[in-house]
Amino acid sequence: MNLLQKWRPGAICHITAGVVSISTMVHRVAVIGAGPSGLSCVKTCLDDGLMPTCFESSDDLGGLWKFKEVSEPNRASIYRSLTINTSKEMICFSDFPTPAAYPNYMHHSKILNYLRMYAEHFKLLPHIHFQTSVKSVRQKADYSRTGQWEVLTERKDGKEETHVFDAVICCSGHYTYPNLPLQDFPGIESFPGRYLHSWDYKGPEDMHGKRVVVVGIGNSGSDIAVESSKFAEQVYMSTRRGAWVMRQVSDDGMPVDMKNKTRFSHILFQLFPKNFFNWLGEKKLNAMYDHTMYALKPSHRLYSQVPVINYELPFKILSGSVIIKSNVKEIRGSSVLFEDGSVVEKVDTIVFATGYNYGFPYLPSGALYKSGHRVGLYKHVFPPNLEHPTLAVVGFIHALGAIMPQAELQGRWVSQVFKGHLKLPSNQAMVKAVEQDTKDMNKSYIVSKLTPLQVDFVSYMDDLAGTIGARPSLMWLLFTDYPLFKKVLWGPLTAYQYRLTGPGKWEGARQAIFTQFDRMFEPLKTRKVKEQEHNVSSRLFKLSLALLTGGAVVVYVQVRDPSVFPNLMAKLSLQKV
Repeated sequence: MNLLQKWRPGAICHITAGVVSISTMVHRVAVIGAGPSGLSCVKTCLDDGLMPTCFESSDDLGGLWKFKEVSEPNRASIYRSLTINTSKEMICFSDFPTPAAYPNYMHHSKILNYLRMYAEHFKLLPHIHFQTSVKSVRQKADYSRTGQWEVLTERKDGKEETHVFDAVICCSGHYTYPNLPLQDFPGIESFPGRYLHSWDYKGPEDMHGKRVVVVGIGNSGSDIAVESSKFAEQVYMSTRRGAWVMRQVSDDGMPVDMKNKTRFSHILFQLFPKNFFNWLGEKKLNAMYDHTMYALKPSHRLYSQVPVINYELPFKILSGSVIIKSNVKEIRGSSVLFEDGSVVEKVDTIVFATGYNYGFPYLPSGALYKSGHRVGLYKHVFPPNLEHPTLAVVGFIHALGAIMPQAELQGRWVSQVFKGHLKLPSNQAMVKAVEQDTKDMNKSYIVSKLTPLQVDFVSYMDDLAGTIGARPSLMWLLFTDYPLFKKVLWGPLTAYQYRLTGPGKWEGARQAIFTQFDRMFEPLKTRKVKEQEHNVSSRLFKLSLALLTGGAVVVYVQVRDPSVFPNLMAKLSLQKV
């Protein structure tokens, strides 16, 4: 076979001393799913000169955030009243701020509108094939040479079509397959009432005058218990291990994530023992409502699992509308028996808020690497066992923080790898990293088959951003842009920070950071009131605290990497010259 026969469009030929080697070059990319993760990946591919084709099984974009009155098989589902528990500045994409007029905690309809605006603004819609399901993704016969994939799709009319892509990004989410472990509830077959998974729950209309048991105390279970209690005769909430419950609003009325999720607090977490912050956080939560007295206290520490975010639940417990119970032991007809020996009789409805199974049924079984309870992905994105880095999973992540900015940053890394601008380590090194990651997660968090992974939001975002060269340098900002340094260090860690530098740099990022609190305050300006004046002593205290922190950052960075400070000084000297 001669050189021309070996070459194909989309391949790069290297000739060295008579030896020909061919490495894949990605151009055409399949994106599976048009939810937030899929939309951001389509946009990132376009930004980097790739040709994305997005396949979406439904008739609209939005994924999880597209509400439907009847849940559809193999699709995520939400209830009618769902309001996000992450504030708008913390959930939005890094180069497209949420409209200022939007409320800080948005109803699902507002999030869907935001996603539509995002798609229209960046002209993503022409690249999406709606009502087209992906049936299978298989390695092409010449995959070893090309790295290409065959994607079989099926349209609504039943017509199937096979496409060839240089790379595939899976953005099909992990709230698709409800986990309904009826085998763990002996006697369920004798229950005369109605039982359902939270995936099927749409609203409390059918709960009028009913006695309801909600199994599970996650965010969905808590929302359903609280909402149902407004109509039901009585709601009982069964929990195996309890939960830490926090409010969406901080002490001064700010969104709690904008107040607490900062680089400064993250630095403190690196400097002091985790148990200290567990003690401090638990003490603060118990000061609001004693978790032992409310029968909520869990068996795990605060930062070992994502907490329940629900400001109404403690009041509902205090008012008797919701009664916390232990794990369900058995069901006998309309009676539910609990492990502590107590019994609730005349139960009409059981709602199983028992989480979700995850899977990628369209992928070949050998495409994904298994590690512990989870799919083992390098940095939670790339399978470490494939010959070519042309398959990625985006949005399959779990942290105390919004998925959207994490998925967007994952997508930016993926497109850089597809373009050949960044290279992955060897398969052996990636497998080793995945296994170490699994050990670290098992050590730091409560993981299981249903919640197989969890990451620290800030550490993970910084790690990805550092990989693509988009992580902001506190040292550099301290000496070159002190006003911005203060915002980046003390302010909320919004995704705009990852557009200040590196590939995908956005000129509006600095302004977005300086105006993020303006957008937070905007929807609250519904009545004119006299603003409180800040006194001089308060401003002086903040200034001195900022200066002390600047010094602490220098020490912190210097300890972690002694070469940073001399290199920075050299850069500043060159700029001055």
